[in-house]
Amino acid sequence: MTDLFASSGPAPRDEPAPTAGADRRVAVLLPLPLREAYDYRVPAGMALGPGDFVEVPLGPRRVVGVVWGEGAGVVESGRLKAVVRRFDVPPMPEAQRRFIEWVAAYTMTPNGHVLRMAMSVPAALEPPKPMLAYLRKEGAEPPPGFKMTEPRRRVLALLDDGGPPRTPAELAEEAGCGVTVVRGLAEAGLLDPVMLQPAAPLARPDWEKPGPELSATQKSAADDLRERVESGTYSCALLDGVTGSGKTEVYYEAISACLKAGKQAVVLLPEIALSAQWLSRFAKRFGAPPAEWHSELTGAQRRDTWRAVANGEIPVVVGARSALFLPYKSLGLIVVDEEHDSAYKQEEGAIYHARDMAVARAHVGGFPIVLVSATPSLETKVNADSNRYARIELPGRHGGAQLPDVELIDLRRDRPPARHWIAPSLKQAIARTLAEGEQAMLFLNRRGYAPLTLCRACGHRLQCPNCTAWLVEHRLARKLQCHHCGLSQPIPHHCPECNEEGSLAACGPGVERIAEEVAELFPDARAAIMASDTLFGPRAIQEMVRRISDHELDLVIGTQVMAKGHHFPMLTLVGVVDADLGLGGGDLRAAERTYQLLHQVAGRAGRAQRPGRVMLQTYMPEHPVMQALAQGDRDGFYQLEAEMRLEAGMPPFGRLAALIVSGEDAVAVERVAMALGRAAPRSDTVHVLGPAPAPLALLRGRHRRRLLLKAPRATQVQPLIASWLEQVEVPPSVRIQVDVDPYSFL
Repeated sequence: MTDLFASSGPAPRDEPAPTAGADRRVAVLLPLPLREAYDYRVPAGMALGPGDFVEVPLGPRRVVGVVWGEGAGVVESGRLKAVVRRFDVPPMPEAQRRFIEWVAAYTMTPNGHVLRMAMSVPAALEPPKPMLAYLRKEGAEPPPGFKMTEPRRRVLALLDDGGPPRTPAELAEEAGCGVTVVRGLAEAGLLDPVMLQPAAPLARPDWEKPGPELSATQKSAADDLRERVESGTYSCALLDGVTGSGKTEVYYEAISACLKAGKQAVVLLPEIALSAQWLSRFAKRFGAPPAEWHSELTGAQRRDTWRAVANGEIPVVVGARSALFLPYKSLGLIVVDEEHDSAYKQEEGAIYHARDMAVARAHVGGFPIVLVSATPSLETKVNADSNRYARIELPGRHGGAQLPDVELIDLRRDRPPARHWIAPSLKQAIARTLAEGEQAMLFLNRRGYAPLTLCRACGHRLQCPNCTAWLVEHRLARKLQCHHCGLSQPIPHHCPECNEEGSLAACGPGVERIAEEVAELFPDARAAIMASDTLFGPRAIQEMVRRISDHELDLVIGTQVMAKGHHFPMLTLVGVVDADLGLGGGDLRAAERTYQLLHQVAGRAGRAQRPGRVMLQTYMPEHPVMQALAQGDRDGFYQLEAEMRLEAGMPPFGRLAALIVSGEDAVAVERVAMALGRAAPRSDTVHVLGPAPAPLALLRGRHRRRLLLKAPRATQVQPLIASWLEQVEVPPSVRIQVDVDPYSFL
């Protein structure tokens, strides 16, 4: 995103004090795809103010919404429905309501749709229910005929020892019996029921706890961030440091200053896989863990965390992009780690980039934000170069560790044997590394066993019936899977087209196939695959990270889940099997993304005292990305990339916005797309490309067409698009999604 505040949301509303009165009306925004709030009557005796969470009638049902301000007064009072009740939770802060309006205006999403992201846990609005627990009933004896079994004796023995009341589940677990045993004792009058309030939230991190000793460069950077937090005003700083420079410990000092000021902090991470070591480091630094927020939490965990954040009981949250929309009572700092990562882009529903929205949230709230990366996005780098953002640099690795040497393997000359993918020189380097008792990593950003399966008899390729995508073979799970819609099916024994048996062949490598080759070449090596479909959830990732850190593994084969954020002291060799993988396809950011990913992968090597080595297998060693990596010339690569984008008028020097037309009826989709093409805004400076079939022309059973608007940097594209869409009639069966600042062109 280039001009972040060129299209801000509505101006902040006046905040009248909560009042009551039978003739008063309020505007209530509902978490539905609605652009405006609805008016409701305030019942006599009910005091409501902006931000209050309320329950209101909507047709035959009741829904939860937020008081957005005073009613508009358009509907007659007698026809207004009344607010049913107000929830006993803190009101949504004014800054968050302004942020919701801003996000909706910028992304051209209905206000109610954005509100839904901030109200993702409706159950959190209800007070937590007390829990049933038991104490030993003093002086109580078993009733006549009540058989005192051994499990019952164990439960009573636990309670005879005194101590706090225990829930039935706790008693059953400690006594090694079923919950029915505990209930039987209660029904017999041997236990006294006690209602307990839910447990308090996590222990609070201690900002006074001293952190590790920082180098002079780190301390200077940390002091800068501390001053920004202490100022209590908006600023955006890029913490730009090479891999292994200690960026995390530096921004921990900013979090410490935030906690000292009594404010809340949120740290965004692009993937759950990065959280395992991060959480351990945070707990070591502050004496207590932060709250987590991501899709792997249980419903109860999400409910408790949401409510505790709203009450101000949780001072630090670490999470995925959705953590940005939690109802922070007093937010004072945002940190976006690995700010360049494309995982921050939300592609479904409300389409937004969490990094850019985080900058907007800090601006609206009037507090600092820190963007952290060893390979900043070109957008962020240009903003720092133009002094729109401050830049804080950490140019060297912490503790004297050296950056690894990067070597290019020209696959045109150093060819792997037939049906193998590891070049002879990389094979030799792995053998030497293992012989010296060190660890190696092989990186291939492709899951499964093979990306394509075809019939040797007729040439038929196994394709997803719901998407324009090949089915990926996962040999370990014995299935074919679509990585776009999730369809999964067994691997057939014969070709579905010509019915030839045993003719299906796997084409190309995935990480499972590389692991198979590793087992053949290094049978004594302790090897494992680290990929998102072999590790299910944070605990599995954490266990894998522990095994690597404790040197229980010699060789790891993995995808991008292991490319960033991890610190493995004994890992000295990184081999990239296919360094060219991300350079094709005509993506605007293909070169930038490939450079960032490979730079991050390379950064896993030699992070401690042992020197590291990185070997990139490529068919294009002359490519600017490969040359920049081999020469360690990051700034030279960015300069070349910026010159190319500037000449083409592409972001961050120009604006893009995409329209994605989709539906189950291909004819209706084509008709709407053509109508949009005819009505497209065009001028000497504004150009519209398309309509054209999307690269994924069929996705989850929906046909897709794309149009792309290109405009100068200073152009506000939202009014142009709004006027454009008003000119075209769209049937209910067709959906148009607007993607301002697109990152994916699929």
